[in-house]
Order: sequence, then structure tokens, then C-alpha cells
Amino acid sequence: MPFVDLHSTDDFASIYYTTNSVFGNVGGFDPEKPTVCILHPTFLDSSWLYPQFNDPRLDSEYNLIAFDMRVSGKSECRHSGRHDSWVDAADLASCAQLLRLSPFHILAMESTSINCALRFAALFPEMCLSLTLCNIPPPTELQWFYTAYDELIQTWCFAEDLESYEHVAMESVTFCFGSDTAPDLRDDLIAYWEVTMNPRRRLRVLEGANMVLNRSPLPAEAYPHIMAPVLIIHGELDEKCPRKYAERMAHELKGVLYTVKGGGGYLGLLPGTASIVNQVYTKFLSRLPRARSDSWSQTLTLEERMHDALATLEQITGDGRSLRTRDPTSSLSFCCLPDEVIRHQTEGLQAMHKGQTLAYVPLSPAGRPIRRYSERPRDDWFESDTEGMSYAGGGRFFTEPAMRTDKQLPMPKSEPISPTEGRLRRGTFSPMSVEKLVIKGSMAKVVTGSQPTLHKLFL
Repeated sequence: MPFVDLHSTDDFASIYYTTNSVFGNVGGFDPEKPTVCILHPTFLDSSWLYPQFNDPRLDSEYNLIAFDMRVSGKSECRHSGRHDSWVDAADLASCAQLLRLSPFHILAMESTSINCALRFAALFPEMCLSLTLCNIPPPTELQWFYTAYDELIQTWCFAEDLESYEHVAMESVTFCFGSDTAPDLRDDLIAYWEVTMNPRRRLRVLEGANMVLNRSPLPAEAYPHIMAPVLIIHGELDEKCPRKYAERMAHELKGVLYTVKGGGGYLGLLPGTASIVNQVYTKFLSRLPRARSDSWSQTLTLEERMHDALATLEQITGDGRSLRTRDPTSSLSFCCLPDEVIRHQTEGLQAMHKGQTLAYVPLSPAGRPIRRYSERPRDDWFESDTEGMSYAGGGRFFTEPAMRTDKQLPMPKSEPISPTEGRLRRGTFSPMSVEKLVIKGSMAKVVTGSQPTLHKLFL
């Protein structure tokens, strides 16, 4: 399998990539065709980009390449509290230079990929031919989404049985894709998460969640550095990414905004909207000058080019930190998180590491999901219908017309959190909160027992 190893004195990452060439590597690229780099959606990996890789409009006309970000898919890394979107952009640039990729077009899906693509285009404009962004996220997470996902991540990382894990995974499907997600797609998502993001791999889960929940807005000084043509594709009904932020981004980057009628989250993945995204994208590329994909020979070495990028980053951030003095061979040198955030994220990862190898794994001894979510036993008296209304059994309370509605309840309206709000969120656990004491027996025995240990209970 093709990997790119990035190593330095303080960091190591093995970045997996896949292509549409015969042998799955860049050596099989057709130099006559332009190259398109596709960045996968949040909490997924490059294997979920099959709607693009299997579309002949893209597969036959372009060289396609996709990387798994350092805490996604088959990629591996040394976990760090210094991981942010600037680090992802540095990873992408290092991989492109080591693979000697010619300048390429970028198609970014959802929050983490879009933040990576914007920062890559600002620091390495000569490598970016065009920029296409699907579903522009708010500068920081919306308050209701931030709070909900904070709770979900805690339950996700410390699930103790299959039912608990399936419940939190189903809640995540609802938040990301909506309550009307097709059963087959829902089953595939939950099965994927059971294999790649189970409680025994909770360091990856927390580090990936930190990328979403603790992100910082892109500085206004970065926009003038983005010179590539920009296309923004936005879902009309995506409640976690309101359209006003896509309009604002299109104005800042002087780009084109295309709204997908009836589209929600994860436009490039859902069967109903993926074909529309591919059609709009190929028409956009057809209007640009056609580039070749010859092996690119840079005049600067990798270290020299990354040093120049650090100097540009220091100019963009303007926070007084001497970024250009950092090690240019380390992607972590591009981190722009405040010191307090880095410290708390590091403490959270250290706390998560404790007991990780003994955490619950919702897999069979063969390493496969035990069952499909839709095949779970449905013998519980409590159920919930698609509108979120609870009912018991299948009696009149469920079939009563007054209790049914054809319209999904809207998500609560809220504004993004401030850049400093929630930095000490409960998701970054303290060591005391992770230590969990399981007490069995009567409540009287618990209350009259060892009182000093009660503060260790994790609720």
C-alpha cells in the first residue's frame, strides 16, 4: 500500500494515499491529464470517496489522488495536542513535494478538509490550480453543535457495550447526515466507525474531535494569499453549515457559489447529491486552462520551501511568535493554537491513553462488526420514530394522526462560539475524570463505603 512517511525530531506520521491509476500510486498517472486531489469528509477517510473515483466524468479525464489525514483511515501518527488545520496543510504540502506532484486542483469535502485546503492554498499557492469547497463551515462551531458533539465524544470514547456504542454512533449519523439517512448508508457508517474509531482507538477520536471543536477562524490576512479560482458548492438544507457563511466566503475569495437545492450535509457522499456535485465540479474544471501532470522538479528543496511557508505563516498570523525559527521538516511547527489550548489538548490525550488498551471493542474476534445496526434486536419497549417522537409499542400513540408530522423538527438556531469559549471543554478530560470506579452492590453499601473514592466516578 502507498504511504508517505513524514518524520522529524518531534513528529512522525505515515500518510496513506490512493489514486485511480492502475497500480494505485502516482507512478501510473497520465501526464496528459490534470491532477485532482480530493480531501475526504470529516470523521471518514479516502475509502468514502467512491462517488468521485467511480464517476467516469472524473475518473476518465483526470488523475485522482486522495490522502487519509493523519488521524483518519490507514494513516498513523504520533498523537499530539499541537494538531490543527495548519498542520494538515503542511502534511499535504510535504506529501505533494515528496511524491513530486505537479500543481493540482483541490476538491475539499466538509469542515476539516475545507480548513486544510484554505490554509494549503494560502501557504503554497504555486501548488494549487483551483479550490472547490463543499459546505463551508462557520469560523468556529455553532453553539448547539459544539455542545451536542462534546457530549457525544465522551460517550463514544467510554462506551462499555455494543448497545451504548451503537446508540452514540446512530446519534452521530443523525447529526452529520440527518434523521432520514438511508438504512444501508447508516449501517455502513456505523460499521466503519466500529472498526476504525472504537473506544480502543479513542486517541484518534479525541484528536479528530479537537480539530472540529477547537478550531480557530482563518485570519483575514490569509485571504489575499489565496489566488486560485474558487468554486463553493453548498447544500441548501445543511443546518450545521448555514448558507450565510458560504456567501461570506465566496465574497472574500471572489469565488462562485452554487447552491444544491434540497442538499444537506456530506454532499459528495450521498447518492442524491454526489452526482450533482461531480457534474458542477467537472463543468468548473472544463473552463480552466488544462494542465499537465508531469513530474514536478522544484528549484527549492523540501526544507527550504517549508521554511518559506513558515515565514508566510508568521506574516499571516502576526501574533509575535517566531514561526520561521521552528523546524521546517516538522508539520507540527505550523501549529498556531494558543499555548493554553495545546496544554489542555495534550493533557486530554494523556488522560485518554490511560486504560485505552482495555477499552471495549465492538468487534468479533475476527476484527469485524458483530452485526449490522439494522439487524439489532428490537425487543425494547421504548422506540423512537423518525421525527424524534417517542412511543411505546405499536399502538394508537404512534398511529394517531395528531402525533405525526411530515416535517422534521428544525435544529436550534445559534451563533458560532467565540474563539476562546469552550477551550477547557469537558472533552479534554483531566486524569481524575478518566479514572472510573465500577461499584457493585446495594446503594447503602456504596454510600457508607469508601467515601474518598466517590470523586473518581465518571458519569
